Amino acid sequence: MVRVSVLLPVYNAERYLSEAVESILCQSFTDFELLITDDGSTDGSLAILQRYATQNSRIRLSSRANKGLILTLNEMLAQAEGEFLARMDADDVAAPDRLALQTEFLQAHPEYVCVGGAFNLIDAQGRTVQWIPMPEQNDEIQQMLLMGRTIINHPCALIRRKALQQIGGYDLRMPTVEDLDMLLKLGELGKLANLSDTVLDYRFHLESVSAQNILFQTEMAETACQQAWKRRGISGKFDSPQPWYRPLPNAASQQQFFHRYGWWAFCSGFRLTAARCGLQAIRARPQTLESWKLLICALLKPIPPRES
Repeated sequence: MVRVSVLLPVYNAERYLSEAVESILCQSFTDFELLITDDGSTDGSLAILQRYATQNSRIRLSSRANKGLILTLNEMLAQAEGEFLARMDADDVAAPDRLALQTEFLQAHPEYVCVGGAFNLIDAQGRTVQWIPMPEQNDEIQQMLLMGRTIINHPCALIRRKALQQIGGYDLRMPTVEDLDMLLKLGELGKLANLSDTVLDYRFHLESVSAQNILFQTEMAETACQQAWKRRGISGKFDSPQPWYRPLPNAASQQQFFHRYGWWAFCSGFRLTAARCGLQAIRARPQTLESWKLLICALLKPIPPRES
């Protein structure tokens, strides 16, 4: 029996897939199995995965017609043998010591059922936009979850398998917020934590699920919170941040996307990334002064000091 089962669902991810798989196979912690389900990909993802599976016995690969993320995760939960489950997405990159750090934490703290960590936000080309630390203490995490904020990033999570089985796995009625719903339920069984260590490079791009579904996701998040309030017998207040990216394939929405990324990158000291975002925003709508301001600041203005 292995200590950790890594759950990696894949759907049309050939562009980033090798980097994601390699980041798991190169972990400093080696007592794991890598469960990969190709969920009916129509690109070259399956061929990539088959090459890896023939080369590494820790990979357990399956492929079938598309069923969607939640059904796929529940299938993988039923297949998993590890004491702990690590979530992984096919476009992210795990830090080399991720599994070692998180496994050590859960082994040392049996009262905790899930641990996440800090992460780097990266763009489609893998450039770091911002380092994002997360609240580390259970009380703060629980409070923010009950407001609708998924404060443990799902692909950063290491979960006790028995706890996830106890809550019935992922709820099919919670599309796009299966992670928030899962964390709220886990929080009713035990404590939740985030490490101060960076455990993942989290990729966000215009084609990502988060970008495409963010308005519906906000509505579903409120539903998940309302159900949690009822289970816990409390009066809650939904206060999830308003969507900053409108999922419309037009110039205005793309410009807003690059403004957000660009200023994050500039304030975090990543001047080249900020300049590239400025250029992308200008291409989307060249008449907007904000885009030119971003580009000029990235090229000429001193980077603001970070808070200590």
